[in-house]
Amino acid sequence: MIVLDGVGVGAAPDAAAYGDAGSDTLGNLARAVGGLDVPNLERLGLGRVKPLEGVSPVGDPRGAWGRMRPASAGKDSTTGHWEICGIQLAKPFPTYPNGFPREVIDEFARRVGRGVIGNVVASGTEVIERFGAEHVRTGKLIVYTSADSVFQVAAHEGVVPLESLYEACALAREMLVAPHDVSRVIARPFVGDDGHFSRTPHRRDFSIAPPSETLVDALASAGIDRRGVGKVDDLLARRSIAAEHTADNAAGLEAIIRALQEMPSGFLFANLVDFDQLWGHRNDAAGFHEALRTFDRALPTLLSALREDDLLFLTADHGNDPTTPSTDHSREIVPLLATGARTRPTDLGERSTFADLGATVGEWLGVGFRGRGTSFLSELLA
Repeated sequence: MIVLDGVGVGAAPDAAAYGDAGSDTLGNLARAVGGLDVPNLERLGLGRVKPLEGVSPVGDPRGAWGRMRPASAGKDSTTGHWEICGIQLAKPFPTYPNGFPREVIDEFARRVGRGVIGNVVASGTEVIERFGAEHVRTGKLIVYTSADSVFQVAAHEGVVPLESLYEACALAREMLVAPHDVSRVIARPFVGDDGHFSRTPHRRDFSIAPPSETLVDALASAGIDRRGVGKVDDLLARRSIAAEHTADNAAGLEAIIRALQEMPSGFLFANLVDFDQLWGHRNDAAGFHEALRTFDRALPTLLSALREDDLLFLTADHGNDPTTPSTDHSREIVPLLATGARTRPTDLGERSTFADLGATVGEWLGVGFRGRGTSFLSELLA
């Protein structure tokens, strides 16, 4: 299962309640770039998921296609991955459009033994431009957030060693309980000099623990091998799965193909974050499209690594429309593509929850877990 982070296919029915009416990551992107150039995704049935400029609805796709609506409250990566793994949340994680309360910042500073600066809503590149020099001069940690439920801590690797930054974030994770139970604490290290600061690939996410059994928990209990690529282990609080963290999508794809070649059986769960992190949040439609084209070019190699009894699922966790004024996640329906030697070309329809995917994986791998979903395995197999 590969989660294309932020690659939504149209506003969810309740998108307006999230300020996301009109968001359509792939649809709007296709119009913005004059048509998508993704022939291999087209062959898998992407043009049948929804009409997309540049992508034809091929008559005999190499697998099944559909869409999934979010059933959980919220539109962040943690919520989306949890729902895929069988959990539905009744209320969203808290967000802080005006920064964190003073008592939260003071308690964090006390626990880590360092001062704190920032406490603003901003992008990661913006905060290091605004506060990086002061941080280098004083050693104070930069804390910031976004429209998502995140407590982000930025520090220069030459001022605060990585392990110290990770320890500070672990303390923040321990501290942030209800009502301030944000979905993720994120370590955001950077390097460089004033005016030339840049973030490094050593980001680490500290997610809140899932409140109930997940798909990967059930697979672990059944003794089924599980391997992750990207931030999936962080999003599941490193419970029942370990992941190889990669610097970018290219390295992620290499890790996915290597894992397919090495694993005799089991569940490979991957997240490719560049679509969201590098292009969606920066409203860079051209960069987003190029990232899709790069993924598309890698698909034949990935598909050739599949064995006869393998299934490959491609989906997303939310949207991140690079063409709207917002630079944040968007409340969207996500694509569902499935392929493998035993699949048949069929329309899986619009599923009422991401959890249907986790239920299908559970049935395919022979465990009783269905979470909050309904398996579509019988519709998928020839």
